Amino acid sequence: MDIPRAPARRRKRYIYIGAGVVAAVLTSLALTRLEPAPPTVDRAVVFTDTVKRGPMVRQVRGTGTLVPEEVRWITAVTQGRVEEKLVEPGAQVDENTVLLRLSNPDVELQALEADRQLNSAELELVNLRASLETQRLSQEATVASAQMQYNEAMRRYEAQKELAERGLTSQHELAQARDAAEEAARRLEIEQQRLEVLSRAQAAQIRSQEEQIHRLRGIVRFRRQQLESMTVRAGAEGVVQELPLEVGMWANAGATLAKVVQPGRLKAVLRVPETQIRDVAVGQPAIIDTRNGTIPGRVVRIDPAAVSGTVGVDVKLEGELPPGARPDLSVDGVIEVERLDDVVYMARPAYGQANSTIGIFKLEPGGNTAVRVNVRLGRSSVHTIEVVSGLQPGDVVILSDMSQWDEYDRVRLR
Repeated sequence: MDIPRAPARRRKRYIYIGAGVVAAVLTSLALTRLEPAPPTVDRAVVFTDTVKRGPMVRQVRGTGTLVPEEVRWITAVTQGRVEEKLVEPGAQVDENTVLLRLSNPDVELQALEADRQLNSAELELVNLRASLETQRLSQEATVASAQMQYNEAMRRYEAQKELAERGLTSQHELAQARDAAEEAARRLEIEQQRLEVLSRAQAAQIRSQEEQIHRLRGIVRFRRQQLESMTVRAGAEGVVQELPLEVGMWANAGATLAKVVQPGRLKAVLRVPETQIRDVAVGQPAIIDTRNGTIPGRVVRIDPAAVSGTVGVDVKLEGELPPGARPDLSVDGVIEVERLDDVVYMARPAYGQANSTIGIFKLEPGGNTAVRVNVRLGRSSVHTIEVVSGLQPGDVVILSDMSQWDEYDRVRLR
């Protein structure tokens, strides 16, 4: 009995279908094992640099302003109203130039009262001297009278003594003459002591009054200085930078009336980030850029405290000021903190800080692709940074920000 068989064409079709399925599976497996194609980066939008070996100058940058080395703040000695304003900010002045005129009737009255008290005290001193001199003369007359009485008593006593020796007088009369002479001597001594006491008292009273006059003269000088201070003068040669008061305004004692500076003697005050200030020291050279020229300088002072993340650094200018340099002009400064003789370095990338490890793209031979490598950075400067490991001199690296390709280890340049 014959067995029916499938046609040969149907078996070939099954074979073809199976082969196709196997091919599709193998193709899918191969595709899953392939790495993704590297992204393409426009060569014109990235910045590259070649790693070098040699000397590197470490610098620190800061922005700041030019400020006068010498500033004279003129403040009000006493309160008053502005009556005249004779100059404007920017005017060139000398020490006798009048800036403002103030007025205050109370100050004038106080000056007049001080003069009156001084005149009264001086008149009182004249009267005191006359009175004391009269008392002294009167006491001297008393002493002279006592001296005369003493002399007369002594003569009588000597006469009685001589008579008593001859037996021409009694002992009683001799004793009376002796007692009278002793009394006269005692009176003379008392009157002389009274004259000495009067003389000392006279000197003390005059000295006290003279001291009172000396104090009053000091008060008069102070009141006159207050009165003279109502005419506000510059007090120094320079340029008026600030003159905040206007005519009719009231100024209290101690208020700022004007600010006078010397424009030819300026210094730069830079604000350096607090993360970099540890490398800055007094005496280091600096270059100040006024945007109209550069001036060499040297660090002379560093602020002891940080403000808003920066530290102030004073730089003394050692060259001539370029045209247009004036107080409060914005400047940029670069301070040289160290010179490294033989290091591997490159231009500073857009990311990465000193003493850190970053991933950076290094161009492969041919320059059409770049591969990510880990680079350990060292000491940094304004434009350059030291390479501790990961790169060799001659390597070309991409310094631009490549953060959008962080998930790729290779990029293609076109």
